[in-house]
Amino acid sequence: MPKTQPSKRDQFFHFQTIPTRWMDNDVYGHVNNVIYYSFFDTAVNQFLIEQSALDIENSSVIGLVVETQCQYFSPITFPHVVTSGLRADRIGTSSVHYGIGLFCEGNNEASAQGSFIHVYVDRVTRRPTPIPAAMMSAINKIAVRF
Repeated sequence: MPKTQPSKRDQFFHFQTIPTRWMDNDVYGHVNNVIYYSFFDTAVNQFLIEQSALDIENSSVIGLVVETQCQYFSPITFPHVVTSGLRADRIGTSSVHYGIGLFCEGNNEASAQGSFIHVYVDRVTRRPTPIPAAMMSAINKIAVRF
């Protein structure tokens, strides 16, 4: 099986900076693997909030994470500032498969990359529901076009 290569910045459509914190480093001197998933969660939800597509307290639809994965290429350490790159790789009726790259300052290749799948559900019933129009409009801004 061929080794996966790191994604490049130009493969993503939305970017935001996320500072690392002292507590993110583990005993091996780099950001612990669980923190990468926190970066992914931040990238997706911050984008939706910035686009006014998600009100975390009042939206009738919320996203539940059903799958995540991450590939690591080079270490991230405190005090790096990470730039997350975000795109929507696949959009369904009630789900989105997001692609995320994490880039250290000045690097064009991802230090880590992964995916994050949200299934959008009714806040009360927790049953899958179609993605609302405003949210779909925001997600389409970062959609991969084939």
